[in-house]
Amino acid sequence: MAFRATILTLYPEMFPGLLGQSLSGKALDRGDWALDCVQIRDFTTDRHRTVDDTPAGGGAGMVLKPDVLAKAIDHASEGDHRPRLLMSPRGRPLTQARVRELAAGEGVIVVCGRFEGVDQRVIDGRELEEVSIGDYILSGGEPAAMILLDAIVRILPGVMGNALSGEHESFEGGLLEHPHYTRPQVWEGQEIPGVLTSGNHAAINRWRREEAEKITRERRPDLLQPVTK
Repeated sequence: MAFRATILTLYPEMFPGLLGQSLSGKALDRGDWALDCVQIRDFTTDRHRTVDDTPAGGGAGMVLKPDVLAKAIDHASEGDHRPRLLMSPRGRPLTQARVRELAAGEGVIVVCGRFEGVDQRVIDGRELEEVSIGDYILSGGEPAAMILLDAIVRILPGVMGNALSGEHESFEGGLLEHPHYTRPQVWEGQEIPGVLTSGNHAAINRWRREEAEKITRERRPDLLQPVTK
């Protein structure tokens, strides 16, 4: 069964967006994965199709209504055991390890928040896993959902031409990736490191590991702790 992603959004026209291009787009055309969108507004009951209301206790902005969103989630997940995710800046940071866990499953149901947020009762009552792609705020969850799905789809079986491409990348081994070079041998006075053209694969692997550790130590020392334990 192909990996299936269901997106709950107020802007279904935003999809597939970048997911319809390059590797993910070709995989979508081949049927390696499937994408469908649910318009949250379709589950309103008033003539104005209202999806939000003022925050309890006062404050700026609006909050997605629990009754409307819950109906949309129930519709999308009836008889379905896929993980229910909510793209949220207060969620747990998305990691490559979590991406691999999700890619190994049947698919995901992704709720794209808007306005000031989502009523907490829906998050609790529908067991939504809050996921963050970084410490910054977007206008809505749709771009974050695309990033999540791009990370997942690219490692699905058969999507990447060379399966090894996904095994030697940043975060896969707990380190940032080593530098890359290609021809010409000399460019603007800079030469490819000699070890990479030596043909000595053990030395090449050692150099790549050392460079990866160096870059990680400089840029993301927080990643080194679990590696060195």
